[in-house]
Amino acid sequence: MEELFQINRRDFLKKSGLAAVALGFGTVSAFAKRDSVVQLTILHTNDVHSRIDPFPMDGSRNQGLGGVARRAALVKKIRSEQPNVLLLDAGDVFQGTPYFNLYGGELEFTIMSQMGYDACTMGNHDFDNGIAGFVKQLPHANFPFLVSNYDFNNTGLKGKTLPYKIFKKQGLKIGVFGVCIELEGLVNKKNYLETVYLDPIAKANEIASSLRNDQHCDFVICLSHLGYKYKENKVSDQILAKSTRNIDLIIGGHTHTFMKEPEPILNLDGKVTTINQVGFAGINLGRLDYFFDRDSGKQKMVSAVLPVRDCV
Repeated sequence: MEELFQINRRDFLKKSGLAAVALGFGTVSAFAKRDSVVQLTILHTNDVHSRIDPFPMDGSRNQGLGGVARRAALVKKIRSEQPNVLLLDAGDVFQGTPYFNLYGGELEFTIMSQMGYDACTMGNHDFDNGIAGFVKQLPHANFPFLVSNYDFNNTGLKGKTLPYKIFKKQGLKIGVFGVCIELEGLVNKKNYLETVYLDPIAKANEIASSLRNDQHCDFVICLSHLGYKYKENKVSDQILAKSTRNIDLIIGGHTHTFMKEPEPILNLDGKVTTINQVGFAGINLGRLDYFFDRDSGKQKMVSAVLPVRDCV
């Protein structure tokens, strides 16, 4: 399995080299040595659903995949190689294995904190123990929950989430915010109480505009638990991308979509908004490497889907 990981790693470096050439800087090493270029590595998960252990070796499709120890080792390895890393999650941390039934989310938040997650948004299953159950576990989370389109003012979550957060990496300002799915009809009312759902497209435009234009962020990321796409007329990541401005990247969740590569979609200004999602249960770790050239203002992205298995 170590050999498989090394092959994937070589493939990734090869793609990175092509990205550098596309920007006109030759090889990866030549590219990396230029003072004007900054590399940002974004790692992400979604819909982990309390999957602490790898899937059992029972002949099922996902046997042997996932597991937080393996993911932690993979994240640690990447951080040892890259100076500017963000680790993000698109919601539904809770529900799916007996660990949640036993510990109510304490284990999930503790492990994510130890792994060094930078931010997370909320999914519908994160309300499965009610707002009080979620609030009870927040002391175990050493990272913020970013939620811009739920109004929690009349609930126990008032003041306990943030609409966005700005991260600084080697002179870059990266704005990250979250939008979440409508709870009515999906979650029992007693679990979300007086939470008010706000239009995610309107809030995304508001927050992204503020991050880009008022706070001068170089890059804007939306953590979305809306879902990748639907047959019916329902707000999805695809619709969000087409209906907004100023968002560079949407990291999605909810639909458990195993995307082989990110999808570029033109936004209202005709600029590319990239969508990505990596399945569920921590089977994969998404990786997006952005290369920013400060002199020209150009940027280039290279992506990889990293299977989480016994390979690190």
